[in-house]
Amino acid sequence: MISVIIPARDAAGTLAACLAALRNQAGLAEPVEVLVVDDGSRDATASIAEAAGAVVIRQASVGPAAARNAGAQRARGEILAFTDADCEPCRAWLAELVRPLADPGIVGVKGTYRTRQRSLVARFVQLEYESKYQHLAREKDLDFIDTYSAAYRRDVFLANGGFDPLFPTSSVEDQELAFRLARKGYRFAFSPQAVVEHQHAATLWVYARKKFNIGYWKAVMLRWLPERMLGDAHTPRSLQAQIVILALFLAAGAMTPVWPWAGWIAAGALLAFFLSGVGLLVHVARRDLLVLAVAPILLLVRAGALGVGLGAGLLSSRATAGHKSGPGLATWILKRLIDIAGATLGLALTFPIQLFGMLAIVLDSPGSPLFVQERTGQGGRPFRMYKLRTMVRDAQSRVGEALALNPLHGPVYKVPNDPRLTRVGRALRRWSLDELPQLWNVLVGDMSLVGPRPEETWVVAQYDDRQRQRLAMKPGLTGPMQVGGRGALDLEERLQLELDYIRNYSLGRDLAILLRTPRVVFSGRGAL
Repeated sequence: MISVIIPARDAAGTLAACLAALRNQAGLAEPVEVLVVDDGSRDATASIAEAAGAVVIRQASVGPAAARNAGAQRARGEILAFTDADCEPCRAWLAELVRPLADPGIVGVKGTYRTRQRSLVARFVQLEYESKYQHLAREKDLDFIDTYSAAYRRDVFLANGGFDPLFPTSSVEDQELAFRLARKGYRFAFSPQAVVEHQHAATLWVYARKKFNIGYWKAVMLRWLPERMLGDAHTPRSLQAQIVILALFLAAGAMTPVWPWAGWIAAGALLAFFLSGVGLLVHVARRDLLVLAVAPILLLVRAGALGVGLGAGLLSSRATAGHKSGPGLATWILKRLIDIAGATLGLALTFPIQLFGMLAIVLDSPGSPLFVQERTGQGGRPFRMYKLRTMVRDAQSRVGEALALNPLHGPVYKVPNDPRLTRVGRALRRWSLDELPQLWNVLVGDMSLVGPRPEETWVVAQYDDRQRQRLAMKPGLTGPMQVGGRGALDLEERLQLELDYIRNYSLGRDLAILLRTPRVVFSGRGAL
């Protein structure tokens, strides 16, 4: 069964059309139930839903996030589909939305918007979305799902607590859930044919207010998901640049009466702003020349409203207790700066050691002195991890031989006195010198100096939802596992150490682990 969940508050003007469109769905073999969650409406929303045959759930007005969660709790379907009360799903919407879930590795699906509005602002909004959809179609890893057209597997949705009710209005609660699941390495799909008709913002004021609201709540969210400062699959890099450039333009313009040369900076910033928006402007020009006339103004309004919202959200005193999992925003920035400095210094100091180690490897056994292997990083993203080679050249083809000797429990392995180790490899492994090339992984941002240990991708593919929590932070060159038992720990023991590290993260704890690491290396415990 598929359960379609619609949060609705004072939606009497649009809900009937939404429910009629759902009754008209085609191409489905599965039964469908429709649940409307009345979020404290003061109009006929509930009676309209009942008359249409929907399951109606009533609650006090606490916001769409909590409303969707209430619907998910009552839903009987294995798949949860979401849309909004002001949307009209097209005839093939549901069939196209659930189609990617035939792949058991996909847990969430994102659809698309369309509108029939003729307002210039609404037409610009539609073209803005279409430009983003083109960008999404090229993305390898999707990390962003909007609830106007979305589907999730119910078991994964409930296991992760659904949408965060901290968000009292429709803002970024859908982004936050998708980002949280992406942290665990879950995979999403984009289904462009899962279309809903929508009423976009039709006036400049409504558009600006909506963008401010998104900016504000996104800044609040960044306090516990700071890695999203670097962007996501939905947000163009050009938009991030425009927010910064516009701030520079305003600052330089304000200084012009005092320092006339600042006017040149302001002029340059304004030129850079519109140059950064050329991609979207060309997209608009090809599809709607009338909208192109107002597009430059809307670009300024978009960047300005989002920027002011982000600033207000970062300065807000709104409590986010209980949301911390890993470093907060300021700590995350400082941790990355420490990683860059530490990796740069480490590479400089250990270069002679690594060079000598590579020479010894080449003289001892045939093959490359470097071992490159795909490991799983933060958010389940694979990366190429570098080590000094410690095993024979055909070690990968002999994994089965090693697994037969594996004493550990769970999807993890460590073989004492691994028969695939070379003579030089044993010495390198004993003193952990084989790990030194990973300083490069730290420098480029795949890893951190301290964090959970990166596992092989085939091991991570066997993780359950709880074990996926290890993927919430960048893997580390050293970490709680290395100072707590190294390779002698099975997965559950590693998991307990690393989850405690993530949940109670501090820079002081990183420093303590770094200071303990040399003593553990010299002891040799768990190295072979």
